[in-house]
Amino acid sequence: MIRTLLSGDLPRSRLLSAMLLAVFFGLALAPFLVPGARSLNVAATICVFVVLVASYDLLLGYTGIVSFAHTMFYGIGAYGVGLALHGMGPSWWAIFVGTAGALALSLVLALVIGLFSLRVRAIFYAMITLAVAAAFAVVASQLSDLTGGEDGRTFKVPELLQPSYRLLDAEILGRAIDGKLITYYLVFFSALALFLLMLRIVNSPFGRVLQAIRENDFRAEALGYRTVIYRTLANCLGALIATLAGVLMALWLRYVGPKTMLSFEVMTDILLIVVIGGMGTIYGAVIGSALFILVQNYLQVLMAQASASLSGVPLLANLFHPDRWLLWLGVLFVLSVYFFPTGIVGRLRSKALARRSP
Repeated sequence: MIRTLLSGDLPRSRLLSAMLLAVFFGLALAPFLVPGARSLNVAATICVFVVLVASYDLLLGYTGIVSFAHTMFYGIGAYGVGLALHGMGPSWWAIFVGTAGALALSLVLALVIGLFSLRVRAIFYAMITLAVAAAFAVVASQLSDLTGGEDGRTFKVPELLQPSYRLLDAEILGRAIDGKLITYYLVFFSALALFLLMLRIVNSPFGRVLQAIRENDFRAEALGYRTVIYRTLANCLGALIATLAGVLMALWLRYVGPKTMLSFEVMTDILLIVVIGGMGTIYGAVIGSALFILVQNYLQVLMAQASASLSGVPLLANLFHPDRWLLWLGVLFVLSVYFFPTGIVGRLRSKALARRSP
């Protein structure tokens, strides 16, 4: 049953299996294990980034496509559902229209970019996608009458998803069954379904062809596979799934804005998570997203506590000052790349394979 659910792609490492189970149950029970708005927001962000990073790994890790336009598709999904709810009112029909419109626009853009750009070398394709993403971010910021400009748009969601809504009067395990909880589980189960879908894609014959193109596109072409067509399809799939990730984030935040959805910082985070988790491993999106988002949100708090406890040693107290958290985040990233050059998942799997080999 589990093998079928995971498309035959088992973790193949006991430690990796334990980590994946810890992330799964941690996210599934997050509203009851760690009460509080911040903790729930961190858990929801991890769910969304698992989908977003896995969709990018489908391009970079499995097909060898270096794209900087992924945040554009992420932003299209967020803006699509956000502007629809803002203009049409808080209804499920507005969510459907916004999501459908965003998916259609993302598909057209991904198809156009793929067909016209994937014939060039990787570095030139990366520059083209960077230019397109930057232009889209500028347009979203300039169309203030439609998008709200730099300030973005806030909007209301259907009553079932509103924090004031109560499904039950009684609490369960000390937690009110309200609209915020329903929204979280909507995000969680949607992210789980999309993750399993991507796991199925990369383990299908289509996914095997993508990996062959990544390893040697000339040989794949010689075997009769139209590499441009396969790359374009992979680009479209990654764009559509990234769009759905943007829809989930917009529903959770009830806000869309260029800095939150379209900034290059989001693209940088995606790249870092892919490298930390391991390229070409969908499971790497889970481990990398969980570690990165947790460190990003709680490293500053831990450093503040460490700095306070080391107040008697001014040099160490200043070294661990919370304002220097980005420095230590960079140090942790360098160490992770040094000790896990193939990512955490890649290293754990290779170690497990080495132990099983005669």
